[in-house]
Amino acid sequence: MPPSRDELTEGAKAVGALARIGLLKPSVATAAAKHTRRWGPTPPAGYAAAAGRVPFETAIVDDDGVLSFAEVHGLSNALARALVDRGVTSDDSVALLCRNHRWFVVAAVAIAKTGADTIYLNTGFAGPQIAEVIAREGASTVIADAEFVDMIDEHGSARECIVAWTDGSRTPHPTIADLVGRFARTEPDPPARPGRQIILTSGTTGTPKGAKRPTPTGLVATTAIFRVIPWRIGDVHLVAAPMFHALGNGGYQMAAQFSHRLVCQRRYDPEATLAVIDAESVTAMTCVPVMLQRILELPDEVIDRYDTSSLRLIQCGGAALPGSLAIRWMDRFGDHLYNMFASTEVGTVSIATPADMRVAPGSAGRPLPGTVVKLFDDDDREVPPGQPGRIFAGSGLEFEGYTGGVEHKAMIDGLMSIGDVGYFDPDGRLFVGGRDDDMIVSGGENVFPREVADLLADHPAIGEVAVIGVDDDAFGARLAAFVVVRDDQTIDEDAIKQHVRANLAGYKVPRSVTFLDELPRTSTGKIQTKDLREPRSSAGES
Repeated sequence: MPPSRDELTEGAKAVGALARIGLLKPSVATAAAKHTRRWGPTPPAGYAAAAGRVPFETAIVDDDGVLSFAEVHGLSNALARALVDRGVTSDDSVALLCRNHRWFVVAAVAIAKTGADTIYLNTGFAGPQIAEVIAREGASTVIADAEFVDMIDEHGSARECIVAWTDGSRTPHPTIADLVGRFARTEPDPPARPGRQIILTSGTTGTPKGAKRPTPTGLVATTAIFRVIPWRIGDVHLVAAPMFHALGNGGYQMAAQFSHRLVCQRRYDPEATLAVIDAESVTAMTCVPVMLQRILELPDEVIDRYDTSSLRLIQCGGAALPGSLAIRWMDRFGDHLYNMFASTEVGTVSIATPADMRVAPGSAGRPLPGTVVKLFDDDDREVPPGQPGRIFAGSGLEFEGYTGGVEHKAMIDGLMSIGDVGYFDPDGRLFVGGRDDDMIVSGGENVFPREVADLLADHPAIGEVAVIGVDDDAFGARLAAFVVVRDDQTIDEDAIKQHVRANLAGYKVPRSVTFLDELPRTSTGKIQTKDLREPRSSAGES
């Protein structure tokens, strides 16, 4: 059947996006086509193409210096050969437990070249969690930074451990730096099939699950993000978000495919981030919202020391981006912020552009081209425009299922549950109210904590806030607020409650307010609500 007019139009827009990025330049397109045929649309293809086209240009800048594209390609070739020599096959899984640095990239590319599956472990996991994931996923080998090796030795069950970043410390395990010196840097034969990427869910509400990510295919699906965010070939790309996380991992893979100079730091520090933006003339950044917040908390005189005018775009995601934070950032640094709404299982669902956030702060933007988003009530009926409902989406890039036989996500009409609730405004912008299991019924009224949290986040005296539902004998459930006050401000419980009462319905006023020095967060910046629910002693409780 010939393509429809709509399909032709979407295809033309996709090709236009590739042209804007620079992928249709003859030298770029020829190299990309050659190596994509060999490796598929994967990071090995990206680094192989760049190594042939611009071998001596800088591919990675990290805490230890720089690597060229030729070096990344050659080192990953040698490590792939070393892994195969040590028994890794395309039937295996290899776990990666590293912070953001050169050896993360070299290892991830090398694993892909063997055809083995890559399991990205969260650097914030405790020993028992690591052991559980390694055992469940059947990882034969773990590649880890030296700081995690003792924990792996004590709790892990992998066949072998290889050390990535060493900090110069001695270790009984082989290191990547040692292994790559023993094997040829020539390109190995590609595997029969590309290895899968297994991204772990955040585990903020339970045990982390492994989500098997497919290799993207299809022109419209694979170019959807680039039609909204103005990426270019050769961007200087600071991936501040952890690269084991879906957002940061996407940033690393984009850097590989688009010959970006990938800038990474092992540990996030707000001033150091400004310094590297200045020093490297960073043009693009991938980060989570709390990273922007930490920068804005710096004194003006510190921020003013650094030139950030090179920044063209920031893709931000992984957690809710409060509208007030987005506006404060754009007012201070410029209108280059893009808010991505995504899930590990479904991928990117929608993106709010700077223009969207100027007119509709807090919006998650419009669905990506080729992505269908619908909202359903509890009886699986689609809700009318303007009404809240459970968010379901489909784009063809959904995950292949959880590993280890864990239950799948709910489906309706071929669309997959995101796990959040939200609504569309009259202009088609999506607003996310929070997790669908966060909604509480308090005194017979439906209440979404996110709405109250967003309101309080706008208060000039409040630096950070979390609002959750807790059990209540009288009302069934109630809201509890947890507040971090700005250093130069004061506010008490009554003022917080009055602020909510003045702006929202009375039943949305939190019945308790707890003042904290900081909110508990995962390593990717998400608030650990399960930690807030645990009884705690604090002088600041009200």
